Amino acid sequence: MPLAPPPGLDRRVFLSSLLGVAAATAGLSGCAGSSAAASGSSADLSAPLADTVPAGTSLKIASYQNVQQLQFRLAKLPALPFTVSSWLNIGAGPDVINAFRAKSLDLADNAGIPPIQAHYQGFEAKIVAIDVTRKPNYLFATKPGSDIHAVTDFKGKRLAFSQGQAQGVVLLRALKQAGLTYKEVKLVPLTSNQFLTALQSGQVDVAPLANSQAPAYLKQYGAKGARTIPTDVVDLLKLLWAPVSVLADRAKAAAVAAYIPHWARGLVWQWEHPDVWNREFYVKTQNLTLAQAEAVTKLANKPLFPPSWDEAIRWEQETADLLAEGGFVKKFTVDSLFDRRFESLAADAVPAQYRR
Repeated sequence: MPLAPPPGLDRRVFLSSLLGVAAATAGLSGCAGSSAAASGSSADLSAPLADTVPAGTSLKIASYQNVQQLQFRLAKLPALPFTVSSWLNIGAGPDVINAFRAKSLDLADNAGIPPIQAHYQGFEAKIVAIDVTRKPNYLFATKPGSDIHAVTDFKGKRLAFSQGQAQGVVLLRALKQAGLTYKEVKLVPLTSNQFLTALQSGQVDVAPLANSQAPAYLKQYGAKGARTIPTDVVDLLKLLWAPVSVLADRAKAAAVAAYIPHWARGLVWQWEHPDVWNREFYVKTQNLTLAQAEAVTKLANKPLFPPSWDEAIRWEQETADLLAEGGFVKKFTVDSLFDRRFESLAADAVPAQYRR
């Protein structure tokens, strides 16, 4: 895979094509308007949410590695007042956008950058719930035999970069914090599920990994010179979002509103029961040892569901501006990404200590 676009090829088009995002060839360079119309951007979302979910309503919901079902089952939450017609084992932002476009997915759990990427591609979707992250969820891992020990050592190195995922914005923010420009590094366009293979093969020098991935990687390659480089860079937002076409459907919007409290309470239950979560999720489904699971859990973020989204909107704007500075998206105002009809629902569902 080439490390830079061929001469004369716009980098945004180059990166998007390698990310494999659906419809990249149809709209990334300026024809977003027609795509947005097709996605239902003209729908009226000003109507208040219904108080109850109509009978027969169903949603298709993303649940990467079955996390949500496990949380709901272990927490013994009451049944949802609608049918989940399918739980999709899908998590990466580009994959979620593709599924939204294909209408095979109605609601997803992601970080802050996928909604920005979707907007740039001309697909209209809205954020409906926010969980604020205060501690880093990602760290940087080096390839085996690397001489890299700090972010300042990234200069001239090949860095795994996913334009449409949280890992991408963490990398961009870390570079900015270290005083490095995009031209001083080599961004290798990959999706996050390719990062480990790229590190192992030496295709890249550095890749951002989730805290939960690092123990297994170091166990296998630490003796061969691989290491991790923690930073204080956070990806502030964990969020729920849905296509405008879903939110314009009064019944489905009511189902989304009913799902948000379950989502928030599931995260709170996981935080309050780390021992059970370590055994049931990390050990039984992720093949970590109990010690590794406990190490990951110590880095976990307390869930926080702010009654106001003002901070989240400011952070999302900073992220969009950062991407625009690098030429990855066009500059825009992010307020349009938030459906504030849902703003208080997560906060109202949890105790006060989980609101700030």
